[in-house]
Amino acid sequence: MGTAQKTNLLELDRKAMEAFFQSIGQKAFHGRNVLKWIHKHGVTDFDAMTDLSKNLRQLLETVAEVRVPEVVFDKPSLDGTHKYVLEVDSHNRIEAVHIPDDNRNTLCVSSQVGCALECSFCSTARQGFNRNLSVAEIIGQLWTPVHRLGKPVSNVVMMGMGEPLANLENVVGALNIMQDTLCYSLSKHKLTISTSGIVPALRRLRELSDVCLAVSLHAPNNELRNELVPINRKYPLEELIPACKAFIEGDKRRKVTWEYVMLDGVNDSDAHARQLIRLLEGVPSKLNLIPFNPFPGSSYRTSPPERVERFRQITMKSGIISITRKTRGDDIDAACGQLVGRVKDKSRRLPPAQQAMESQGSAI
Repeated sequence: MGTAQKTNLLELDRKAMEAFFQSIGQKAFHGRNVLKWIHKHGVTDFDAMTDLSKNLRQLLETVAEVRVPEVVFDKPSLDGTHKYVLEVDSHNRIEAVHIPDDNRNTLCVSSQVGCALECSFCSTARQGFNRNLSVAEIIGQLWTPVHRLGKPVSNVVMMGMGEPLANLENVVGALNIMQDTLCYSLSKHKLTISTSGIVPALRRLRELSDVCLAVSLHAPNNELRNELVPINRKYPLEELIPACKAFIEGDKRRKVTWEYVMLDGVNDSDAHARQLIRLLEGVPSKLNLIPFNPFPGSSYRTSPPERVERFRQITMKSGIISITRKTRGDDIDAACGQLVGRVKDKSRRLPPAQQAMESQGSAI
């Protein structure tokens, strides 16, 4: 007979941790203590949890573990950006990116192994999709830099590999841990979920978690967005925009952050800017203009800086806060849209460019 599988305590938020300890005949407060050991202090060895009795530590050794995804690539960029590649199982790797900037330390976190939404300008979308990440695999991306670098992360953005709202339950579980005062104490204003626009899950997120919202918009009309962001065919702008407006209702401080990758000759004209202004009328908004980051096999080009600035000035004059995002980490393929990890997917083949990268022994 095989031995029972141990529970990975990295998977559990406060409520689940308390329930786990009660299930093994212990008091719930031990769960709170262990939660603090794991996330506040970075301790994964039960023997080092010195406020637990010896008998409890021995019990935990038999029924539980703290298993953090293995770091297989850890490299800083010339600009200080730090990319981590984490192996989540024998076939799959994901990426997280730590971005220091003055007094802020932002972490870009993945929610899935690959992505199934097939946005045409995104390198992650080219590699296919395998599975959702567990709570432990999501929170492990935060645990790793915090305890490797020895300093807290001030902001977390769910903008890495995958579509967070397609893995809503596990993403919310990880958000609970991030916000818990026994863990990372991140406020709702420091946590951002980025979505391509799965409208029913967006409405559900509003009920489950209080965080900031970013939307991968990238086009000001349905025809173009259908091409760039195919999920728009199922949830068009007529559904998406009202759902986003509803998400921030009741909080005058909040704005929807609209992510808009600048593609030369595709979505960057003056006419596109004016369409975007009309589309966002009445929605408290912040516009992030993102210079396209090229990757092998892509047919898109980056909009020239003067075209990006012209687009920004037009939208700014309408009253929309518009910012051109500074490209960070592109020398280690850690910039927006460049995260590819490694996916084993039986249903979809890698495109030729990605196959070539794999066969040449890519760093990831």
